[in-house]
Amino acid sequence: MTTSIQDTVEARLRDAAPAVEVLLAEVVSGGTLRVVIDHPDGVTLDLCAEVTHHLGELREQYAIEVSSPGTERPLVKPEHFRRYVGRRVRVRTREPLDGVGTRPRRSFSGELVGADDVAVTLAADDGMVTVPYAGIHRSNLIEE
Repeated sequence: MTTSIQDTVEARLRDAAPAVEVLLAEVVSGGTLRVVIDHPDGVTLDLCAEVTHHLGELREQYAIEVSSPGTERPLVKPEHFRRYVGRRVRVRTREPLDGVGTRPRRSFSGELVGADDVAVTLAADDGMVTVPYAGIHRSNLIEE
């Protein structure tokens, strides 16, 4: 069984910093591990430093970048999507989707109108689109 970097980071922080929510953990160009976190009391520079410290073993493999979600908060898990139903989002898919608008495409923006355990539904500019979580490459809130 392979473990994603997201799972690895969450496991390292589960006991060390249980109030920290890992919104996104991904390896980006140049071997940088980008970690986006949230916390009920907000994200401070001290919290980012603490999280970096807890990821000590990973610092041997990656340059680590820890930050707050900002206004264009990433949406990764079903509970993230459910929390923001009614807000504007952008969803980029792994493969182009047919049957939405005039041509197959990978990027959709619109109001998030539904999120269950299997898929998200958007009221996109040119119609309703439902995207299974497995087909989502990246997604985030859009600043309103």
